[in-house]
Amino acid sequence: MRKIFAILTITVLLSSCEKEISIDLNSSDPQIVIEGNITDAPAPYFVKITKTVNFSEGNNYPPVSNALVIISDNTGIADTLTETTAGLYKTNILYGQPAKTYYLSVTAEDKNYYAVSAMPKKTNLDTLHFTPFGGLSGGNSYAAIPIFADPISYGNNYRFLLTVNGVLAKSYIVLNDNVNNGLINQRPIFDHVSKIKKGDSVTVEMRCIDLNTYTYFYTLSKIAGGGPSGSTTPSNPPNNITGNKALGYFSAHTTQTRTQKVQ
Repeated sequence: MRKIFAILTITVLLSSCEKEISIDLNSSDPQIVIEGNITDAPAPYFVKITKTVNFSEGNNYPPVSNALVIISDNTGIADTLTETTAGLYKTNILYGQPAKTYYLSVTAEDKNYYAVSAMPKKTNLDTLHFTPFGGLSGGNSYAAIPIFADPISYGNNYRFLLTVNGVLAKSYIVLNDNVNNGLINQRPIFDHVSKIKKGDSVTVEMRCIDLNTYTYFYTLSKIAGGGPSGSTTPSNPPNNITGNKALGYFSAHTTQTRTQKVQ
């Protein structure tokens, strides 16, 4: 009985020594976020500029208006974008083309931001296959396999957007050819939330991206725990925006889409 009483006494004493620690989640200064995409699909293309918010403010990111946004290419064409709605800027004359390099210039709130992205040549997405995936729901789910022939040259990078029954998956899915260079792709893609079942309609968008864009979304996949080895310590992913510090990315990429029903 004395031993039990002694243990209880020690527990109470230790509990009374605990110190309350408060973490300030609202102390960060707002940062500019730039998200820009140029593709080989028909124009127009868009650049979105917003600001970060403190943790307690939810996901309502304030737009940044009255910015000067210019996109040019390596042939000398320069396009000054038009602000269509608050914080959203649209191209007017530019069109995306593989093997061209694109330059982004943004002046917002008396600060300057720059980015460069080279649009790769297009690798054709031939079709989709589906394979049972035992890691989800005891083997009742499927993973999609985008079938394409990786070029013989090294350095090809891909991003995939997965949509199941009209709902876009939130995972960041990227592949490169470090292992399967020059081969037919047999690597599956999947999302832990958007589980693919028989009878589902699955759409895969394949983007051929440059190395900077691959690194950005690969890092995001690790932060979000979407990678095969789990998550890492949260941090801002590296991006290709120079000049003043900003979050986000600028990507020139090809795009193609395949939709197929799981049989």
